[in-house]
Amino acid sequence: MEKPFELAGDIASECSPVSTSWWPRAHWTSWTMLLITTLAVLMISIDGQILPAVLPSIKMTYGLSNVQAGLINTIFAFGSMIGAVGFGVASDLIGSGYRRGYTWIAAYALAVVGGLLTALMSGSFLWFQIWRIPMGLSRGGAEPVNVALVSDWWQKENRGFAVGVHHTGFPIGQFLSGVLIALVLHYGQWTDAFSLIPLIGVVVIVAQLIIGTRRNQEKAFAWMRANHLTTPARVVGERGNFQRPMGAIKAAFGHRNTGLAIASIFMLLVAELGIVLFMTSYLTEIAHLSISQAALISGVSGLTGWIGQVVWGMVSDRIGRKPTLIVLAIACALTTLLLLRIDSAASAWMFLLAWGLFRNAPFPVAYAMVIDSSEQAAGSGMGLMIGIAFGLAGMLVSPVSGYIIGHAGWVVHYCALAVMCLLAIVPLLFVSKSASEETRRDRDSGGVAPR
Repeated sequence: MEKPFELAGDIASECSPVSTSWWPRAHWTSWTMLLITTLAVLMISIDGQILPAVLPSIKMTYGLSNVQAGLINTIFAFGSMIGAVGFGVASDLIGSGYRRGYTWIAAYALAVVGGLLTALMSGSFLWFQIWRIPMGLSRGGAEPVNVALVSDWWQKENRGFAVGVHHTGFPIGQFLSGVLIALVLHYGQWTDAFSLIPLIGVVVIVAQLIIGTRRNQEKAFAWMRANHLTTPARVVGERGNFQRPMGAIKAAFGHRNTGLAIASIFMLLVAELGIVLFMTSYLTEIAHLSISQAALISGVSGLTGWIGQVVWGMVSDRIGRKPTLIVLAIACALTTLLLLRIDSAASAWMFLLAWGLFRNAPFPVAYAMVIDSSEQAAGSGMGLMIGIAFGLAGMLVSPVSGYIIGHAGWVVHYCALAVMCLLAIVPLLFVSKSASEETRRDRDSGGVAPR
């Protein structure tokens, strides 16, 4: 294990007094890694938006019903569950920071391969489903490692901000994917949309190889210590105190907040996926829009989504993760019901923009809470959250939502999703104070010395 890095003379000149403003200060390597991981989330977001955007075309191509179309995501979700836990645990065993980058690259390389194969070799429904497996493994593995990675490069005091900003890749990707996929559907075939994934994937992998080095992480840690901030780990490239995968999993569940966060996020994911997976179909049936127009508008929540993630991430650094999540769960329920008022392109824009303010905001806050509670097993904790919550939600929501929409209609569907948002509050009531809150309280009272 590496020894703690001492402040070097060539780095001392980069240090300056710590700021107490809401907008944080950080070393340039921290900001650069934040940009890279945000682009990586952008890729994950586009990946997640492609299927619902082209779902009407897939249904026509392969002659599928709503229920059959809903089952498409089941294999993908199962692969995501395995990938999330597998890559998350592996990243902890290999080590944090620049070491975690090795696992990160493997996860994104798998997405690049899966995207190319889907775009080039989906001549039958069987092959299309087969290529969903590597994409699912990558989708599940990329996000937990990505969240843990950005946390490895930022001081604890601004973890909610960093995770929130990096998560803006989701709403930005949700909007950009709508624009890009609409163009693809207009000029090409629906399979061409999956080629968008490798185009971004190659860029982020190369950038990670250049920036995510041990030397750069040492610079970031030195800057944090010189500015009296708390480094995310004791040493650069730190490994957890466990030798086997089960040790990492046990460490992740060592704090009850991990299980409670998984339960809460599962219910919020059910609501979000229930909306996203059938939004294009909803707009074509209810608002009578064309497929390309519906694909474009289905992603407009991304225009406001980034605001919610940055703002609520910073708020959680100040008032705590638990109260922030409770407020967001209520807001998600109310804006979900607003979507029932959509009856035209104009109303779709209006209500989807409102929903976007809260759609993705709970996730970075919950992720920060899990990392606060199990830092040495951050990758495993995130992998379990995304694997269990996203994997189970993805396998269950698609067929269940398809059945409800087909047999009970859209009103019952959206009301049920709003109830799920409110049920997410129940596990949050039992969440204990996170490590970040304890650190902030002691720091404000002068009782903590940065490490």
